[in-house]
Order: sequence, then C-alpha cells, then structure tokens
Amino acid sequence: MSGTPARTADAATATEVVCLGESMVTFLPSQPGRLADVPAFSRGIGGAESNVACALAAAGHRAAWVGRVGADGFGDHLVEAIAGYGVDTSGVRRDPSRPTGIYFRTATDRAADVHEVAYYRAGSAASAMSPRTVPHASLPTARVLHLSGITAALSADCLALLHDLTAPRPGRPLISFDVNHRPGLWRGADASPAVLLDLARRSDLVFVGEDEAEEAWGLTGAEAIRAALPEPSVLVVKRGPDGATVFSRTGTGAGTGTGTETETETGTETGTGEGTDVTTTVPALHVDVVAPVGAGDAFAAGFLSATLRDLPVRDRVRHGHLMAAAVLTVPGDLTAPPARAHADALAALDDEAWGRLRLGPGWTGDDQEVRTT
Repeated sequence: MSGTPARTADAATATEVVCLGESMVTFLPSQPGRLADVPAFSRGIGGAESNVACALAAAGHRAAWVGRVGADGFGDHLVEAIAGYGVDTSGVRRDPSRPTGIYFRTATDRAADVHEVAYYRAGSAASAMSPRTVPHASLPTARVLHLSGITAALSADCLALLHDLTAPRPGRPLISFDVNHRPGLWRGADASPAVLLDLARRSDLVFVGEDEAEEAWGLTGAEAIRAALPEPSVLVVKRGPDGATVFSRTGTGAGTGTGTETETETGTETGTGEGTDVTTTVPALHVDVVAPVGAGDAFAAGFLSATLRDLPVRDRVRHGHLMAAAVLTVPGDLTAPPARAHADALAALDDEAWGRLRLGPGWTGDDQEVRTT
C-alpha cells in the first residue's frame, strides 16, 4: 500500500479525489431544543463524503462525488447543490424505485447526550450501491478515493462495495478512509467494530477519532490505535481539544511524498517492519464555535488538500484544523474555506504564534484580522 497519491499523465485536468458515499437532504433546526419542540427546519445537504468533496472543490481541487439518489425532488436538490460547489457529479446515478435519504437533527454537538438525529434512509437509493451498480472500473481515475465507515453500515451490498474498492489491485488509487463510527446506523451493532477495523487496515490513509476508537475497539490513546492499525501508511488520530496525532510511514516510498517527514511540531521515530513511523502531534486551534457539526469532514478535506499539494505532515494537520475551524464558525455543515494564501500563511506560523490564534465567525474573509490570545 502507498500513502502517496499517484500522479496521472495529465495532472492539470485529471480528477484529484473521488468521494463515494451517501448524501442526504438534511433539515436543520430553527432553534435549539428537542426535535419534538423545534417548530421549523431549513433545508441543507449532508453526507460525510459529499461534504469532503464540496470542501475540496471550494479549496480549488478537482473533486468528484459518486453516489445514488432517488429520481425525486430531493435527489435533484442534492445533485444541483453539490455541483454548485464545483464538484463533478457525473458519476451520480438516479434510482427510479428508491427514495433519496433525508434526516433531521438537533443543534447540539453529536457527542452530547441530548443530541438527536432522525434518519429516514432505510431502503434509500444509496443503500443499493454494490460492486454491480458501482463497479470500480466505472469510477473516474483519480489520485485519491475517499470512503467512510458510514457507507459500510447502509447495507450488505454497500459493505461488499467497500470491500471491493479497498481490495489490492494494480493501479489502485490511494484509499482514504474515515472510520466515522455511527453505532445507530448498524443493525447488527456487534459486527461494526470488526468491520470498521478491517476496512481501516485495508486503507492507505485513515482518519479516526480517539473517542470513537475507544467506543468501537476499546483502545485508549493514539499509540494503542496505531498498534491495532499498523498497515496504513498514514494514520490520523483526532484528539478533540488536544489536537491530532499522525503516524506516517517512512522508508518505503510511502507516507507523505515529500521527504520532509522530520519537519514536525513534535516528532518521534519508531521502527516498524516496513519502515520507520514518524509521529507528529499538532495542537488544536482556539475556536469560538457557532455550531459543532461538520468539523470532522472539513478536517479530512483540509488534510487531503495539503496532502495533494505534498506539504509536510505538520502543515497537513494544520490545514485540517483550519478547514475545521471554518465550518465550526458557521451554522451549517459546509462553508467557503479560507483562501489558500491565507491558510498557507497561518499554517506557516511558528509554534508560539499558532498556539495564540483564536478564530471566530468571519475569520476566513480576506479583510478579517485573525485574533490571538
């Protein structure tokens, strides 16, 4: 497996990232409170993989979203809205017999006990994705294929599709996998930890939250997670307010593709059977949170964006934090990211200046002054 995205002959026009998974119409509450008490909802779009595609396209990358939607108005809205971000939606298929999925959620943090989500996605068009309906040979040629554990939970056919896409084969793109453990989506919840662990071990670049690794696999701490996932060339462990720790493999031609793995904020090297692991830990930013949703997808998009640009590992993590901060300071799951020059300047700050940043609503605008603590 390689942790470096392969380059195509026509890099100037080729798709850089294909994101495959279900996108749904999401109904956002007009005010905080229980679903039973919210009087009205506004319509948006939601889906881990399409969120990543939209963020990457907004950041200037050539991204495609592949999925299935119903031949209905909600499907029309999804395809039009996602394409509006500059995402290639030519790989989306319409299902005449199954509906587009929808869901309603409360305004609270997903991790909070009072958070509610009401999904109406059983039997959705996306649940019919399979190796037959989405053969790997039909996907656009790309440097990266981004997947998530949510797709595996939708149906046995969807799980078979992920097994097919993550199988080793000549010319396979770099497989980026966000674990995205959602216990409520799994009908056979006892099977989900093993399924997700297997898919992560078959991937090249893995994103996982420290909290979800503990919930799904009973693992505590980044080192324990790496021990359980030795195969990925790059493992990103998201640690909430403590930042993120990245394990990147060197000595095999994999990992970052830059040869700058030692340019880390904090780094240690440990030997492995297939090269050397460099451990990079980057602190999180101070953010004045408006809505705690969409940050994980935005972080993945920021990290992938910097990976496609062959930036050092530290800067990949910092771009992930910055993209997440852009979403955290708006009400919805998606927003325009900071301009590349703006983000690059912040990512290049020294450790002390990075630690003093405080980002609030409007910080991504070119005319906005970024505050420090």
